[in-house]
Amino acid sequence: VQLQAYGGGLVEPGGSLRLSCAASGFAFADYTMSWFRQAPGKGPKWVSSIGKDGGAGIYAESVKGRFTISRDNANKVLYLQMDSLKPDDTAVYYCAATNMPTILEDDYLYWGQGTLVTVSS
Repeated sequence: VQLQAYGGGLVEPGGSLRLSCAASGFAFADYTMSWFRQAPGKGPKWVSSIGKDGGAGIYAESVKGRFTISRDNANKVLYLQMDSLKPDDTAVYYCAATNMPTILEDDYLYWGQGTLVTVSS
């Protein structure tokens, strides 16, 4: 099982980034997928989730209206489009998979290695 997150980097406030997470080794289409993030010196926090069949995602209040989650089950890729980025969005972003309808970190079975997003001028 592997989840490989990439697409992070340095961006100015107000800018955009698109994160991707490539999955392999498990039945991607059978899992709810989520993004979590961990800011420096803080614990991990849930950001967004999308159901097995895609469709509209759900979002933490702090990113609602700015981030969009999506997935491509045919190619086993999860995405997070991040717009209007703020310095508070600076964190390591992780993709994760669960076979439960949950946003609780402990219920996630598979985790990617994380990709760093830095929002700074």
